[in-house]
Amino acid sequence: MADDWFDLYPDLEFERKDNGVLLMTINRPESYNATDARTHRALSRVWFDIEDDDDTRVVVVTGKGKAFSAGGDLEWIETMIQNYDGMKVALKEAGDIVYNMTRCSKIIVSAINGVAVGAGLAVALMADISLMAEEARFTDGHIRLGVAAGDHANIIWPLLCGLAKAKYYLITSDFIDGKTADQIGLVSKSVPGDDLMDEAFRVADKIATGPQDAARWTKRSLNLWVMQAAPAFDASLGFEMLNFLGHDAAEGAAALREKRDPKFD
Repeated sequence: MADDWFDLYPDLEFERKDNGVLLMTINRPESYNATDARTHRALSRVWFDIEDDDDTRVVVVTGKGKAFSAGGDLEWIETMIQNYDGMKVALKEAGDIVYNMTRCSKIIVSAINGVAVGAGLAVALMADISLMAEEARFTDGHIRLGVAAGDHANIIWPLLCGLAKAKYYLITSDFIDGKTADQIGLVSKSVPGDDLMDEAFRVADKIATGPQDAARWTKRSLNLWVMQAAPAFDASLGFEMLNFLGHDAAEGAAALREKRDPKFD
């Protein structure tokens, strides 16, 4: 397969490495790799092309610069408030990120190099193997905006860290650093930031030079556990979008823009 498909995703940067490893970098460093409408769509659809790319065995995903992905672009988020058509698109794409990553047979390794929130965090934690810099931090962040925790959290956090921890961190929106995420099982492994990419490529090379069918079918069978939570995930997406019709989301977005604490009813 030619590399022409790389050009379909201007906010993603691709680099082929040895042994069939593909490095995919979210490339909007001027906004700390925040996801706008175009980036969100790209992260929902790129997995089809990765699946069809015979030269890719394993994909490593990271962020350009200091962040992995600092949440949703505020201007894009504001277009969804009281906007049924905008919410409908976001609902589909948020579901597609989770389901298309789950169904992609290629092994996905995330290298969480800095702050991760929102759709970027969905990519980070829906990866088959998640590696995180010890000093990096993430939060689901939906509650801060005044909407229910949708995106990926409902389908994967309880499986990764248990229901008690999932409820605590999703409802409080507290930030979690790499060491803590490793300790509670939210990520596969944390390492010092200077070692992150070396570790990501070490793991990717090990998988890429191993038996591909065995690895991919192991992923497929393990993800049956994830897919059992699909009804709960779809419900969470619906509740999140319902919140965008209410006044809390408008207040949350305004508070973010004005850099103040929100005043929810």
